[in-house]
Amino acid sequence: MLATVLRWLLLASITGAIVGTGVSLFLLVLIFLSEHTAHISLWTQMALLPLAGILNGLLLHYGYREPGSYARDSVISAIHLRLGAMSHKTILIKPVAALITLTLGGSAGKEGPCSHIGGTLASWFGKLVRLDPEMQKRIVACGVSAGFASVFGTPLAGAIYGIEMLVIGRVRHDFIFPAVIAAITAFEVGKYWGLTYDHFPVNISSDFSSSLAIRITLIGILCGLVSWLFIELLDRIRYAFVALQRRFKIWQPLMPFIGGLVLAALILVIPVDYLGLSLPLMEDALHGKDVVFWGFVWKSLLVAITLGSGFYGGIVTPQFVIGAMAGSAFASLLGVSPALGAAVGMVAVVAAASNTPIAAVLMGFELFGSSAGPYFATACVTAYIVVGHRSVYSGQLLGYSKSLWVRSTPDAPLEPGKIHISYSLLRRLGYFRSNRWRK
Repeated sequence: MLATVLRWLLLASITGAIVGTGVSLFLLVLIFLSEHTAHISLWTQMALLPLAGILNGLLLHYGYREPGSYARDSVISAIHLRLGAMSHKTILIKPVAALITLTLGGSAGKEGPCSHIGGTLASWFGKLVRLDPEMQKRIVACGVSAGFASVFGTPLAGAIYGIEMLVIGRVRHDFIFPAVIAAITAFEVGKYWGLTYDHFPVNISSDFSSSLAIRITLIGILCGLVSWLFIELLDRIRYAFVALQRRFKIWQPLMPFIGGLVLAALILVIPVDYLGLSLPLMEDALHGKDVVFWGFVWKSLLVAITLGSGFYGGIVTPQFVIGAMAGSAFASLLGVSPALGAAVGMVAVVAAASNTPIAAVLMGFELFGSSAGPYFATACVTAYIVVGHRSVYSGQLLGYSKSLWVRSTPDAPLEPGKIHISYSLLRRLGYFRSNRWRK
């Protein structure tokens, strides 16, 4: 056991240092480019969105020449299907595509390319030291955890997120130690390279309030429904673009270009604040400022069009923005502090949309402090259940159902026909009702 600890302490530390450096380089380039495109006119933005689309389309199309390889080049599929093997030849394609998306106005996140960088660098390191297949999978999971920790400045939440996102309802305990070591190392390396992280302390009474807990539970339910809406928008818009491409036999690289045209038309009625990362909207909500009540709908729509049409970008940062805005809006209806509502909504949407309730609770502690810890846990678990068996990650597997009324085969993919409702309880209820009726 001591040898196991020492081995993973060495391997995970090296992985964290490599990933932390790679992710820091990407984030510093993103910050530099964003500063030079932050203040542009509406008409310039409308012209840049289709340009970003065609550049994304061409880069992804010619970068992944093998049909279907773009979809398979993900850390989740690498761990589940390819024993932790990721192509090193394509390591720059997704980060460059994400830089184009985010700096030219696409509505997406920055953690996707960082997890890709982390997983690919970790896979490279694992092959370099000739790890066996099982250890290779673990080292790739460590790279993903390190990537998330470097982006958000939440090493514990990042460590758990990288392994909890793999399978719904199950966390591999043998992954936890190396993931934590890699995440903490990457976080410290990021700070060494000059990255800074924002935290938003939420101060409330240390005395537990059952009344507040009930209202927070209601916010959790509503955030679960918001997550459902976001996932459904993303899936349906992606399906619509695929159907359009097949129906009219449109050249694949033109699909993001069409998505850019749609985005350009929408920003005539939707503020440009919802493009890009939209972090100022999230920060306003977390500081208790007034937000547009339906702002989370506009952000969900723009993200769904951006990613659904074929742009590349992350999916977690949008969850932060959507959750913070939704939580703030619902808090104003339920008599809860807008800042607390925004914090609760942010972690609850992450818990639901990504199916990572444990990581989301830890994120609440790391970003907002421990005083609201019980409320974070309540909202996250509630939203996680309410969203059902759906996810923003198509490669996720279902380890354990969230309900005794839902059945699936072990480690089933989230696909139609793999998950079904058990009607035995409903039949029993019907039987009892019919007996009462006869009596």
